[in-house]
Amino acid sequence: MKALLKSILFTIAIITSITMEAQTDTVKSLDNKQKAIVRIAAVTAKGDLIKLKEELNAGLDTGLTINQIKESIVHLYAYCGFPRSIRGLQTFMTVLDERKAKGITDVVGAGASPINDEKSKYQRGQAILEKLTGAKQDIPKKGYSAFAPEIDVFLKEHLFADVFERDVLTYAERELVTISVIASIGDAEPMLESHLNICLNVGLTSSQLQEFTAIIKVMIGSKEGKSAQKVLDEVLKVKTKTKNAK
Repeated sequence: MKALLKSILFTIAIITSITMEAQTDTVKSLDNKQKAIVRIAAVTAKGDLIKLKEELNAGLDTGLTINQIKESIVHLYAYCGFPRSIRGLQTFMTVLDERKAKGITDVVGAGASPINDEKSKYQRGQAILEKLTGAKQDIPKKGYSAFAPEIDVFLKEHLFADVFERDVLTYAERELVTISVIASIGDAEPMLESHLNICLNVGLTSSQLQEFTAIIKVMIGSKEGKSAQKVLDEVLKVKTKTKNAK
C-alpha cells in the first residue's frame, strides 16, 4: 500500500509539473536511466543507505552499467563530500555482491577514455566550463574566486578537468547528479540556479527539469522539492524573458 501511494503521488507530481511548465520547449521526459541517476544521487547525498540499496538495484535493472553508477557516486563527492560518496560506494559493493550471489550478472560497461590533451589541466577545465556555461571564463576573477583564488584553481583543475572530463557519463548525466545532490542537501540555491542553467545549456529541457523537481519532492521531501521548484521557476522565468527580448 505504501509503495502504491508513493507511485500515485509521484505520478501526480509529474503531471502537475509538466502541466505548469512554461511552453519554452518540446515536452520531453527523463528516460528511465536518467531518473535512476537522479534517485541514486539524491539518496546518496542524504545518506539514506536503505533507500540507496533499493535505488541501486532499480538502476541496474533499468540498464545502467556498473561503471555508470560507480561514476555517479564518485562524481557527487565534489558536492556533498567524501563520507557520503564512500558510503555510497560501499553500499554499491554490497548490492553487487548480493546480486552476484543470486546469479545476476550486471554489465560493467566502458571505463573512462585516456586523456590525450597537452594543455594544462587548468586550461582544459576552463574550456569545459565554457562549454557547460556558454560563457567565457578568461575574465577578471570576482566574488569567491577573487576572495580565494585557490578555489578557482581547484575547481578548474580538479572538478572540471579531472572529474567532468571523464567520459563515463555525459555532461547532461553529470549535471543530473549535481543538481540532485545540491537540491537534496539544501541551502545552496545560488549553486542550484547555476547548475540548472547549465542543464539547459547541455541539452536537458525544462520539462525534464520539472520532472527532476518532482522526483526530489517524492524521494527526499516536500521542503527540498518546493525549494528546488522555486529556483527552477525563476531560472525558466529569466530564460523566457531573455528569449522574448531577442
